[in-house]
Amino acid sequence: MNVIKKYNILIAGARGRDLQNFIVYFRDNPLYNVVCFTATQIPGIENQFVPKEITGKLYPRGIPTYPESQLQELIKKHNIDYVYLSYSDLSHQYVMEFASKVLAAGANFALLGTRDTYIQSKKPVISVTAVRTGSGKSQTTRAIAEIFKKQGKKVVGIRHPMPYGDLVQQEVQRFETTADLKKNKCTIEEEEEYQPWIDHGFVIYAGVDYQKIIKQAEKEADVILWDGGNNDWSFYKPDLNIVVADPHRAGHELTYYPGFVNILMADIVIINKVDSVSKENVQKVQANIKKYNPQAKIILAKSDVFVEDPKVVKNKRVLVVGDGPTLSHGGMSFGAATLAAQKYGGKIVDVKPFVIGSIKQTYQKYPQLGKELPAMGYSSKQLKEVEQIINKVPCDLILDGSPAHLKKHLKLKKPIMDVTYELDQKSVKVLEKLLKKFL
Repeated sequence: MNVIKKYNILIAGARGRDLQNFIVYFRDNPLYNVVCFTATQIPGIENQFVPKEITGKLYPRGIPTYPESQLQELIKKHNIDYVYLSYSDLSHQYVMEFASKVLAAGANFALLGTRDTYIQSKKPVISVTAVRTGSGKSQTTRAIAEIFKKQGKKVVGIRHPMPYGDLVQQEVQRFETTADLKKNKCTIEEEEEYQPWIDHGFVIYAGVDYQKIIKQAEKEADVILWDGGNNDWSFYKPDLNIVVADPHRAGHELTYYPGFVNILMADIVIINKVDSVSKENVQKVQANIKKYNPQAKIILAKSDVFVEDPKVVKNKRVLVVGDGPTLSHGGMSFGAATLAAQKYGGKIVDVKPFVIGSIKQTYQKYPQLGKELPAMGYSSKQLKEVEQIINKVPCDLILDGSPAHLKKHLKLKKPIMDVTYELDQKSVKVLEKLLKKFL
């Protein structure tokens, strides 16, 4: 009698792609024994246990998670056969350094591809992904949703996961009103992604089990719009693949995983923010896209920034606050708030001398950070640190470029004004013509 060998598996992730890969590929597969997960990027998830309600019948005790720093030790201790790297926004250099650690410890290094990780939907799916975090996916998905709304189509968004809390309670999440954010105990990072959908009157789903999520979303949608996270590819097989590139990080479209995968699969590439960067950078991104995916249609887009009352900004000492992931592992030194301050004549105050606690550690970990404060809010403690920092900075006005509306969450001693940003109307019209062909 032949005994089938079960391969011992370690999945390295950050509570997004790792859970998707597990649920779709490994959970019910008798050939594999997933021993553990490792976690990085997101504070506070390193020792989070994946419960049996998520892991299924082959794992009645659930599966433990350990810090990625223990990777090589775990490979040797548990006789790991394969390590599957399952998170995103990584330089190709980092990916191979990670792989080398795995190989040196005795295991095989692996990546799962699109065929084994896509979920098929019964409804048309448009995916919006990116080359890097912070390229402009959210404003692109909003523009697409509005285009379909004008055509009388019911658009439902599904967002890349951010399950940092109770995984069972977060298995399927539906957001239609601000009350849903509170009900689901969302972090600032989650609210930054869901709030704009709510503000524009659309329903957005997220969670843990995207097989269950799509079944529920299909009941109320004519079109599914995948709102990607980081630079990961879609969890659902797209009928139209739209990728956003950022010329502020020209060249990264070829050198970051899995952003380069997205470029190779793109039907449409939107090169965003062309109004705030050199022509040389835009041309470099264009040339790279044409070289590796000459069939892709390219749209050059501006990212228009707005504030409620521009006159208030002029000549004021301004503290600028931006989207946390974009300014941290996204590699940007500034965001929309800085552009708004420059556009409307504000004098930006350097926040670095006033940072404390985990935010100070963020500045140490990401040395590219400039004067803009990343709105890190993965926990209530971290959010409190952001509040303390803002209140210490000598300024006249706070410009909040994070989509989460910080004034709802913080007790601030100074006036605060939201910064909004949208794709310019010329680009939206070009996009609308292409989407009409899709319809």
